[in-house]
Amino acid sequence: MPPRVPRTTDPADVDRALFAAALDELVGPALVLDSQLRVRAASRGAEEVLGFDVPLGSSAATLLCGDRPKRPFAEALAGGVPFQAVIPRPGAVASGEGGGEQVRVRSVPLGGGADTIGWVVHVAAVSGDDAEPERFHGLWSRDPRMKQVFRLVEKIAPEDFTVLVRGETGSGKELVAHAVHALSSRKDGPFRALNCAALPPNLLESELFGHARGAFTGAVKDTPGHVQLADKGTLFLDEVAELPLELQAKLLRVIETRTVVPVGGRDALPVDVRFVSATHRALRAEVAAGRFRADLMYRLRVIPVRLPPLRERPADVALIAGKIIEELNARGRRKITQVSVAAEAAMERYEWLGNVRELRNALSYAFAIGDGPVLQLDDLPPEIAAPGPVGAEVTVVAAPPETDAEAELGPEARRIRDALARTAGNRDRAAKLLGWSRVTLWRRMRALGMDEG
Repeated sequence: MPPRVPRTTDPADVDRALFAAALDELVGPALVLDSQLRVRAASRGAEEVLGFDVPLGSSAATLLCGDRPKRPFAEALAGGVPFQAVIPRPGAVASGEGGGEQVRVRSVPLGGGADTIGWVVHVAAVSGDDAEPERFHGLWSRDPRMKQVFRLVEKIAPEDFTVLVRGETGSGKELVAHAVHALSSRKDGPFRALNCAALPPNLLESELFGHARGAFTGAVKDTPGHVQLADKGTLFLDEVAELPLELQAKLLRVIETRTVVPVGGRDALPVDVRFVSATHRALRAEVAAGRFRADLMYRLRVIPVRLPPLRERPADVALIAGKIIEELNARGRRKITQVSVAAEAAMERYEWLGNVRELRNALSYAFAIGDGPVLQLDDLPPEIAAPGPVGAEVTVVAAPPETDAEAELGPEARRIRDALARTAGNRDRAAKLLGWSRVTLWRRMRALGMDEG
């Protein structure tokens, strides 16, 4: 968003434009308040979200809450308590338009405790669908697409069909499997989980299907596998794409016949199991590459569920981080009561290729490294705290050789490749270079087949 250029040389106007541009660049849509809750600076993004030019020196409580009888956000500010809320969009209310437009506001103290010298108030436009965060069987989100996943799971859980969850590592696939089980008629039965990538093929076969006495050295008794142990319940097969081909054939027979033959056994034993599988790979691509059986894919993929990665829903980063911090506060030596503006901005712009699991690890690192009640930017791992500081030297890497597919797709693919090369692969800066949002860049790369790797 380009900064507003003042039409005069008045130092006050120049300063206002400078501070507004700095806020937009470093914090995003935000207001800066003094200790008396007067607006001292406002970013252009905040004015667009609120719907009017923000007068400096005005009361933030009146500006955001008007004369409504219930003003919890204003009361929290006046009481010196960090707070977040969803309020009607002030500009729409002032104009009498209404229309249900809402704004999410969140206050962050500058200083802390008795030393608070002011506040930063983050503002963001929201729709009715994502106005409030939702907890769903261990998953937290305010993102509309995640809420669609929640509704889908609620709808499919009572039906006894197989489910395939597609998502990146750390995105919560096992939590979805638990939700399917908990909302099904099998909720009183067992829930078993097995990671197909965690064991070598010989051990995986025994763990999955069980073994008979004498099947191999050390098999001193009949031992049931996960399929039998999940009888009348749900079996979750994580990373099912890693299942060896010979075991895929045996699993297919279990699903088709509802029986299992243990390793070294002769008799087929009846089982009543619902299968929920998960993978970070595209099974159709695995089938095309000859690594996965097509008939098994169709058996497992009756109902597909896709989990969007954390980088596609940046509004969830602070929400999930807050919940993780609460958990760490409950069992750690350090008690974090707030996250600094710089640290939160760094977390929101980070890629999170490991998704929620990586976020949890980063916050655990911050707890161990830092001290005091405020999580500072320097507490975070270096790759998150300083992914590309302003003024740092930028290394321009050579673009990889153009693929045949990119050559056929024309100039847009080349523009994207060039922008990524010029920004050393940083997608945030590449999107700005192209004049797009980060989400637009991701969608176009995905459409062009450029989002792998």
